[in-house]
Amino acid sequence: MPSYDVVARRRPVDLVRPGPVRAPYAATRGRGTLTLASGSTSITCDDSVALHVTRDGRTTTLRSRRHGRPQAPVDELALTLTARQVTAFALEAGRWVARARHDLDDSVPVHDEGWLAGLEASAGLGRFGQVGLRDLRVVTHADGSPWLEEDRWLLTATSAGPGGFTTGHTSVWSLDPETLELAHRADLFVRRDGGVYGDHAVHLVRDAGRWLLAASTWGDFEPRLRPVRTVLATSEDDLTTGVHVLDAAPLTLPTDGLRSVGVWDPHLVRCDDEWLVAYVSARKYFRFHPVVATGPTLDDLTLRAAASRLRETEGSTLAHVDGRWRVLASDTRRQAYPVLDLDLREVATLDAAYVSNIPWPTLLDDLVVGFDGTTWGGPLLAYGTHGDVVIQRARRG
Repeated sequence: MPSYDVVARRRPVDLVRPGPVRAPYAATRGRGTLTLASGSTSITCDDSVALHVTRDGRTTTLRSRRHGRPQAPVDELALTLTARQVTAFALEAGRWVARARHDLDDSVPVHDEGWLAGLEASAGLGRFGQVGLRDLRVVTHADGSPWLEEDRWLLTATSAGPGGFTTGHTSVWSLDPETLELAHRADLFVRRDGGVYGDHAVHLVRDAGRWLLAASTWGDFEPRLRPVRTVLATSEDDLTTGVHVLDAAPLTLPTDGLRSVGVWDPHLVRCDDEWLVAYVSARKYFRFHPVVATGPTLDDLTLRAAASRLRETEGSTLAHVDGRWRVLASDTRRQAYPVLDLDLREVATLDAAYVSNIPWPTLLDDLVVGFDGTTWGGPLLAYGTHGDVVIQRARRG
């Protein structure tokens, strides 16, 4: 396998994207007082960049004691809803900084489609875009080959929100092979358990005239109450453009004989009338390792191998390398990308820069497309705003 060098970094940031709001990932921006409201709940931010949350006629004002004071004149405000988190941003000296944040409790039905249909904003309602991208994967045919649109590769990504796992959602991007520029194409959400969620860490697959979306249920993750599992949605619509809410059903990935508290990062390939599925199983949060399953259908899978010796290794991705199927992964303890066979024995290591966080290794022609842990939006925001998209190219000669 070749060696790779970093040739480009990209960081598309978009707090407010025009278009319909079909999931609890919404935003508004402007000057003066901003409001997001539905039903008996309204959230307001003003020039003090505090949050005023009104529920059933009672208002609570929230501000950060350490980070709530702007450090430069405020040119504009933005107010975002990402799952249950609301965040107030100030545009200071050309830079967006989060100055207040609050997690709504379960009494506010943000995942309910009726509540979402009634959502309004004082300065124009739009979708929340992203503050960074992570978990990038190539959109593929079922045989694992890349899906192309006008000579551009398509990638799915987790559009990072202003905080933890639940604030992200799935998006689709094109990558220009010449300029290495990214362009947004679609946002994908999952309908399950009676609501709409921003599940992510996905694989989007074209199979027999339909799309398959295998997703990880990070959209409502709570380790003790709602562990991460995998779901599968199908659609005949064009999921590579627009905004879509997809009905999802459980995708049961086997963990027989494993001490498993959750599974995520599904990657699917159909090979010789059999499905190969690579994924991650966690023995606890957060100790996780690659797993491979096989079966004639995605409803009838059997565990083939588990690399339970590994401790913090994810992004399991099937890749056809030198005529054989391999599993690529990202091992943060070794700061390396192990290359494994289908029995999850290590056969090589990808010679590419290991940046920060747990950057998935996505092979695409002569490129490795990954991400890093670069944060955004100031010190108020917790883990989850990463990262830069890091593109590496194979050395020549």
